[in-house]
Amino acid sequence: MTLPPMEALAATELPRGPEWQYEPKWDGFRSIATRRGRKVELQSKSGQPLGRYFPDIVEALLQLKPKQFMLDGELVIPVEGDLVFNELQLRLHPAASRVNMLARAHPALYLVFDLLEDARGESFLARPLRQRRQRLEAFAAKYFSDTVRLSPATADLSRARRWLRTMGGGLDGIIAKNLDAPYEAGQRSGAMQKIKDLRTADCVVGGFRYASKARVVGSLLLGLYGSDGLLHHVGFTSSLAAGERAALTKKLEALRHAPGFTGRSPGGPSRWSTERSGEFEPLAPKLVVEVQYDHFTGGRFRHGTRLLRWRPDKAPRQCTLAQVEQEARSPLRLIA
Repeated sequence: MTLPPMEALAATELPRGPEWQYEPKWDGFRSIATRRGRKVELQSKSGQPLGRYFPDIVEALLQLKPKQFMLDGELVIPVEGDLVFNELQLRLHPAASRVNMLARAHPALYLVFDLLEDARGESFLARPLRQRRQRLEAFAAKYFSDTVRLSPATADLSRARRWLRTMGGGLDGIIAKNLDAPYEAGQRSGAMQKIKDLRTADCVVGGFRYASKARVVGSLLLGLYGSDGLLHHVGFTSSLAAGERAALTKKLEALRHAPGFTGRSPGGPSRWSTERSGEFEPLAPKLVVEVQYDHFTGGRFRHGTRLLRWRPDKAPRQCTLAQVEQEARSPLRLIA
């Protein structure tokens, strides 16, 4: 059965009121899990099957006592206390032997936040979240395992704000859900809102890439100095004004100087690298920019960043990884 998941609208602040519940927004793969007897299906947000890439989760769901159910949750992979998105990407490999090796090295978890069908086959889609959550908690207490776990939720706004501010290494924000709303499959609804804690960091421009269709700068490659004194590539920004690109390109070309990054470089070996991903123009570490980002994990910005301003007043050596180090313990403590 293919069921498109209910999706959230982006919001800038946490909604308040007794009708709202708050949950961690995990940095993983959204997946609806369906069991029918000895058959388990894991469906991605786009409707694609994921079971072959997560045999450990399929087996864990088969080990649960109920022979049928439908759950909505997030696939995540913990490594040394943090949830590492890159490990999820590595699972998307055509060779089953490779997938099984990765599953043994770093087993996945399935964090469940909604019950769509119970062990008797009763659909809960039309029921309000407050009822679905009660049934889910009872289902989890009776059947879940170390691999299939209940994702936490709270009605306490102050607690949700603490999660948003201080939880690192795998938490991608907060999801607010209206307790009176049914499960609106395939809809992006205001009854479900996602809020991210946007932060800023000062970064060295260690290189740039030309745009794909013109000889002007397409993106700036960002670096931060580590405790080892090396400049490590941590991400990019491409939010450059079109009218400024030509002049900026000339400025950058005048600063070309290898190697650009003395630590981790762009386009390092991985199955996601392309011929173009390793190509960039290295720069002398002279320029500093302030960027806005939403999540830093695995030694880099999880998504592209937004350029806020140039910082000629900032010394490049002041741009260190300490800016983006998480102040709190791993979010895994929420499900311990």
